[in-house]
Amino acid sequence: MKKLIILLLILSSCAAPKKCCSQDLKKIFKFSTFYAAANGGTSISDVETFSVTNGLETATIQTPYDYNLALGIRKIARFGYENRASTFYDGTENSWSDGANVGKVRGLEFLFEVDYKRQQGNEYLDQHHFIRFVDDKYILKGEYLEDGFADIKYVETSQRYRYKVNNKLSFNIGAVQRLSEPYGYNPLEEWTLKNGDIHYTYLALQEGYNVDVYSNEYFDAQGNLVATSSEVWEEVVIPTVLANYTEKKRNELDQIIQHSAVVGLDYYHYTKSFWSHAWANFMPWHYDGGGEFSYHKYNNGQWLDYSGGLILGYKLNKSIGAFVEGKYNKYWNREWYDFKFGVNYVIF
Repeated sequence: MKKLIILLLILSSCAAPKKCCSQDLKKIFKFSTFYAAANGGTSISDVETFSVTNGLETATIQTPYDYNLALGIRKIARFGYENRASTFYDGTENSWSDGANVGKVRGLEFLFEVDYKRQQGNEYLDQHHFIRFVDDKYILKGEYLEDGFADIKYVETSQRYRYKVNNKLSFNIGAVQRLSEPYGYNPLEEWTLKNGDIHYTYLALQEGYNVDVYSNEYFDAQGNLVATSSEVWEEVVIPTVLANYTEKKRNELDQIIQHSAVVGLDYYHYTKSFWSHAWANFMPWHYDGGGEFSYHKYNNGQWLDYSGGLILGYKLNKSIGAFVEGKYNKYWNREWYDFKFGVNYVIF
């Protein structure tokens, strides 16, 4: 976040005329929208569970309501196909065109949004912040992405030369810098045997668990009884031990920076009856700094990272139309994507 703020100040100082600060700030935030919203709703229904350990026992698993707390500010020109029907921003918008390399207009655009969510009982934080400055000859962009569901988090900056073929198609080439945790690192590797099994009991003991082999009782680090059979220990407790250990070890590591070459393209065409918007990025080469946690070691050499999006819409006549929209990302062999398609028919 700190780096993005610094980048915003640099971009604004380069892009804006040298006037007084108040005039510069007014120009930067002109037409931008600040929004804060809370959304909620019923989650999955209650589930009854049954046990016959001490006679028939029933229990009800209740899932608390879903919610989304959103806070953000955005200044992004809408493309021709983006006719926002809502009067207000409520934080649930999903504008896939935000992922494009270039916007509809030249100049400075930005998005800062934080979403704290609970979905089906799972709480997580999503963040998407970016600043981009687009010119006919170059593109500068800084971005921070944290996706709780995809378990991906990184800071990315890029500097690219842009070549416009025409008003619809452009290509770009340049460099990308990404700051992230060392993806590919497996904390359980040191506990894995040659046959693929894991010394999970020794690992659990190291993490503070205790085992009474005579009474067949298993205790956590706080002394709480967590299992009275090896089946429960292996099927219920150990998966939690492994998950907590993996998360702890990953959080202990410092973030690393990855320098990569990037090639991209953007295409945009719009009429009232047909529109097409596509963008793509390819990172075929990555600098190997030789660090202990370099992804080159986990991947045995170079790899291809890429991302892209496609939005198509076609109105055959005033009654029928079809659309296809989607985006796809693959960084460090981790994937996250969205898509939708359908047909609309209006009866007159």
